[in-house]
This record gives sequence, structure tokens and C-alpha cells, in this order.
Amino acid sequence: MREALEQRLADLKAEFESGQQVSAELKKKQDDLHATLLRISGAIQVLEELLGRPAQDTASEDGHQAGTAAAV
Repeated sequence: MREALEQRLADLKAEFESGQQVSAELKKKQDDLHATLLRISGAIQVLEELLGRPAQDTASEDGHQAGTAAAV
């Protein structure tokens, strides 16, 4: 009976250690994914700002071009 309990204890300890390793791997993947999502979010924000600027710059450039064309 004692040997069976000792074996069960050893099995549970091994399973616990394995579970801790899996948990650590998942935590690292979660941290990596979070960092990736932050980078993507930042890139989206930059591109949206850049796309907003040319629309404004184009409108002002068109105004200058139209003024130049009218002056010519």
C-alpha cells in the first residue's frame, strides 16, 4: 500500500511540474502576443495619422495648385 502511495505522489509531482512548464510557456506566448498587438496597434495609429495628413495636405496643395493655375 505504501509503495502505491509513493508512486502516486511521484506521478502527481511529475504532472505538477509538467503543468508548471506548460503554464510558463503559455504565459510567455501571452506576453509575446500582447507585445505584438501593441506594435500592431501603434503601426495602425501611425498609418491612420499619415493617411489623414496627405488628405489634408493634398487639399491644401490642390488649393495652391488651383491658385497657381488661375494666376497663370
